[in-house]
Amino acid sequence: MSRPRAKLTNNFPGCPVESTLSLLDGKWKGVILYHLLNDGTLRFNELRRRLSAVTQRMLTKQLRELEEAGIVARKVFAVVPPRVDYSLTPLGLSLEPVILALDTWGKGHVKCRNGVKTVALPDEAADAVDAVARSAA
Repeated sequence: MSRPRAKLTNNFPGCPVESTLSLLDGKWKGVILYHLLNDGTLRFNELRRRLSAVTQRMLTKQLRELEEAGIVARKVFAVVPPRVDYSLTPLGLSLEPVILALDTWGKGHVKCRNGVKTVALPDEAADAVDAVARSAA
């Protein structure tokens, strides 16, 4: 009988990758981090406007998980109406190369046309692959 995945602690080569992905796991976390990196401190409703398809409940849940992980800081101001600001902690800022790498890869490989997303090689690489395929034939 195999041991549960949680018990496999010794010699697990994917552990750092899996651990990092588990912190970013969630449909909106990467996008939240991207906006906080680009725009700095944002209020809850500013984030919600930037992520127009997210529900208030889901945004709150994702922000709480990022806060629990120590990636996002939440600052509440004692004013009426209540004001809450979100910003990246130093730990969150250390994810900048990861988020920027995802941004760069997406800009080069993901195309959105007529509401449909497709993933492909960048145009230059796709042309090179086509040329190799044609010469091999």
